[in-house]
Amino acid sequence: MHRQSVGWRRTVAALALALPVALTAACTTQNNTAPSAGENPQLTIKIGSSQPESQPNFYCGMKLLKERVEGQNLNLTLDLFPNSQLGPDAERFAGVQAGDIDIDLQGGSAMSTAFPKIGVLDAAYAFNDIDHFFKWVDSNGKDFFTEFNGATDTTIVDAWYFGMRTFTATAPIRKPEDLASLKIRFPNTPQFLANAKALGANAVSIALEELYLALQQGVAQGQENPVVATHAQKFDEILKVASLTNHQVGTHYVVVSDKTLDKMSQPQKDALFTAIHDIRAENRTCVDDETEKVLDGWRGESGRTVVEIDQVDRAAFIAKAEAHFTSYYKGADLELYKSIRATAG
Repeated sequence: MHRQSVGWRRTVAALALALPVALTAACTTQNNTAPSAGENPQLTIKIGSSQPESQPNFYCGMKLLKERVEGQNLNLTLDLFPNSQLGPDAERFAGVQAGDIDIDLQGGSAMSTAFPKIGVLDAAYAFNDIDHFFKWVDSNGKDFFTEFNGATDTTIVDAWYFGMRTFTATAPIRKPEDLASLKIRFPNTPQFLANAKALGANAVSIALEELYLALQQGVAQGQENPVVATHAQKFDEILKVASLTNHQVGTHYVVVSDKTLDKMSQPQKDALFTAIHDIRAENRTCVDDETEKVLDGWRGESGRTVVEIDQVDRAAFIAKAEAHFTSYYKGADLELYKSIRATAG
């Protein structure tokens, strides 16, 4: 059967779940046999993430998912592997495609090698804020993620908030020109490096696992991450200036291997999908609360500077980013980018 036709059948299955956000689910493929009606096979589900246990997307995300799904006594056991225990992002996503990892929390840029268009959702200032992002997902997610499913044989169930990406560095960043003299670490993906150019940054590509040492040694003079990640990874021990540019909506897509879904009964899939959707709002509140807690601590600390949102020239950053991306993207990617910006209000 052609891959796109398989993806279409999976979408039909998702619609039958009647969940708050109808994205994509999976049914059987021609090479696998679904469990019999009423049968819940005994399955152990392996869930991976790059997040340490100290970040909200673990304790207000992965951990909640385990508790809620296992609590329904459907013969599902969820084993959690945070902190890149199963490898870096790109390797883990390949594992999800192969069925070696059942579920993973992934950023769009890391998955863009398999489905380039999803990288556009990570463009700097593509979305104004998390409300804008979730409104777009709820309006456009079904069709977009059906296309993703057909290209990758993996299913995005929903997205969980990670936090707005901001800069921490050795100097304040209030306008694009402030970035020119600083070596700022960006993740080594095409979209993140495009973001660096769009913002006017002098980017250095360093693996997350090596970043703390690189900051200590001055190989990088700053980095960009949500506040909760910067604090959990202890980058704020070295970098004493935080600039709340809020230049990118950080999200983690909860992506499931279709090979795993093919093994699950419908009640098991219903329980998994419902829990993932329900956790979205709780996770967001958790991230917001932790972000404010960290920021309050930074604001009260002698020798540390927080450049507040209203002290950042967001208009200059947005104009610079839009000028870059309208020439950087082509074809369907450009059309998607423009359609997102048109909904910015």
